[in-house]
Amino acid sequence: MKILIAGDWHSELHEEAVFNAFKKLGHEPFKFSWHQYFEPKGWAKRFSQLLLKAQNKYMIGPVISKINSDFLDFARQVKPDIIFIYRGTHVYARTVKKLHQNVKDVLVIGYNNDDPFSPKYPKWKWQHFLSSVPQYDLTLAYRKHNIAEYLAIGAQRVELLRSWFIEDRNFPVQLSDQEKKQYECDVVFIGHYEDDGRLEYLEEVVRRGYRLRIFGPEWDRVKLSSTDLADIPPIKPLDGHQYNLALNASKIALCFLSKLNRDTYTRRCFEIPATKTVLLSEYSKDLAGIYREGVDADFFRDKDELVEKIDKYLRHDALISDVASRGYKKVKADGHDVVSRMQQVIDLALILKNN
Repeated sequence: MKILIAGDWHSELHEEAVFNAFKKLGHEPFKFSWHQYFEPKGWAKRFSQLLLKAQNKYMIGPVISKINSDFLDFARQVKPDIIFIYRGTHVYARTVKKLHQNVKDVLVIGYNNDDPFSPKYPKWKWQHFLSSVPQYDLTLAYRKHNIAEYLAIGAQRVELLRSWFIEDRNFPVQLSDQEKKQYECDVVFIGHYEDDGRLEYLEEVVRRGYRLRIFGPEWDRVKLSSTDLADIPPIKPLDGHQYNLALNASKIALCFLSKLNRDTYTRRCFEIPATKTVLLSEYSKDLAGIYREGVDADFFRDKDELVEKIDKYLRHDALISDVASRGYKKVKADGHDVVSRMQQVIDLALILKNN
C-alpha cells in the first residue's frame, strides 16, 4: 500500500521510525514534513525568524496555510491508500476533510504521542489537532485514558497504539574501555527535566552514595550547584548511538512518568529492557500490566522504595542479570518494537477498509 506520513519530522524516533517501519513491512511510504517551513532564509533572516517562530508556536499565519495547501497538493499527487498524520498540530480540520474529498478511498489516521487533553498545556497548542479528530477515520491514542477523551469530542474510532523501541537503535552491546570510562555508572536517568519531583528523587540517589549519571535536555533550568547533584558529571543530551551506550553502561536505568502528559508509561519503558538493562520505573497500574514487578522490570512508589530497590539490585549481580534478561525477552516477545506497532496500524486499516 501507498502510505503518506505527515508530521513535523524533527526526530528520528517518531515520523522517521514510522516511515522506516512501513517500508520494512513491504509498503511504499511517502514523506511530508513541515519543520523546514520555519527555517529563516534571505536578507531579513533575523526578522523573519521571529515571525516564523511565532507562527510555529501559535499555529496561525500564512506559513501554516502554506503547509496545509502543499500537504493537500502532495496528497493529490501521491494518491495514497493511507495518510498517517503524526501529531497534526499544524493541520487544519478543513484540510483533513479535503483529503477525503480529493483522494479516492483514502483512510486518514491521526496519532499523537503527547497528551492533548492535559490541563497543563495551553489551549492553543492543540487547537487544530483536536478540531481535526472528528475528521479522522481512525484516531490512535497513546494512553488508555485518552481513548474516552477522543470519543467524547467526536472521534469516529479510537484504538490504543503504544510507543515503541527501535531495534537498530536500542540493543545490547559490548562497550570498549573508553566507552565504559565515559558512561559507566550504577544508576542512569536519561530524560528531560520536569518540575514533577524527579529532581528530589535523583538527589536522594546521590545522597545514598550511588554512582549516578544524568543525560537529557532542559536541565539548564535547574541550578544544580545548589543541589546534591552538584558533583555529578555535566548533564548533556545524547544522540541515538550515545543513548544506547549509556543505557548499556548502567546497571539500572530509571524512568519517571511525565505529569505534563499524564503518562502511565513512556517510550523508555521499552527502550531500556531492549538493551538488557534493568528498568526501574515510577509505578503505574498500566506499567504493572506490561511487566511483572521484580521479574521483568521493577517499580518504585516513593523515594524510600527507590533507594531500597537500588540497594537490593546492586548487592546482587545475579538478580540484575536475571531481571535484565527477562525484561529483554519480554519486550521482544510482546512486540513492543516499532515494526510490530506499525503492523498493528496496517491490521486496523485493513479492517476499516474492508468494512
